[in-house]
Amino acid sequence: MITGIRSAVDDAAAMTGRSLTRMLRTPETMIMGVALPVMLLLLFVYVFGGAMQTRTGYLDYVVPGIILLCAGFGSSQTAVSVTGDMVHGIVDRFRSMPVARSAFLFGHVVSSAARNLVTSLVVIGVAVIMGFRPTAGPMQWLGALALIALFILAISWLAAALGLVADSEEAANGFTFLLLFLPYVSSAFVPTDTMPSWLHGFAENQPVTPVIETVRGLLLGTPVGDTALPAVSWCAGIAAVGAVWAITSFTRKTAR
Repeated sequence: MITGIRSAVDDAAAMTGRSLTRMLRTPETMIMGVALPVMLLLLFVYVFGGAMQTRTGYLDYVVPGIILLCAGFGSSQTAVSVTGDMVHGIVDRFRSMPVARSAFLFGHVVSSAARNLVTSLVVIGVAVIMGFRPTAGPMQWLGALALIALFILAISWLAAALGLVADSEEAANGFTFLLLFLPYVSSAFVPTDTMPSWLHGFAENQPVTPVIETVRGLLLGTPVGDTALPAVSWCAGIAAVGAVWAITSFTRKTAR
């Protein structure tokens, strides 16, 4: 049993290395994954920031939302990569080899999480250059990074599942639109109480808002309130649903 587990872990590590190598061989994908969130950060701070009314400086307010938006952009590439492997026949080749089936999905998810974490750190670095000054101590930073990592992991599993149900890479890219859209209808860029009443309820109770509010509170030293538990619960729930959906879809497709 231990030998089987070790073999599965080795296979997953090999698949993760494969996905990371593919990413490094297409640097334009990584560059765009970093450039788009940075451009949005610059746009919202320097173009729209003067008109935004928030309780803190707008740069401090918007950075947590931009960090989570990075995960949305990264998830699109994850879904496209999974679909590409499925439709171009490489999975059939893996099936003819002594490779654990779980390794394929874990390789994509782990490499996606690593890529998105690096992108998030780059965005934080750019924000610090622009004047972002979080007041978090070591434990608050650890908590914020842990929650960001959990959110990225959840979105990566969901993106992998969407990539498996898509019939083409274009469709996979389209399916992830919702993941990109959610941060815009949240407290990422403006307080939810400034939104129309018909939109306020959705913005307050969708998954992204409690995650952003918790990260914002941890980094800026403001009260986290009752957002931490919903944030962790949403992330854990999305990760569980995405993992089960992805594994079930992959099993069904490769059983043919």
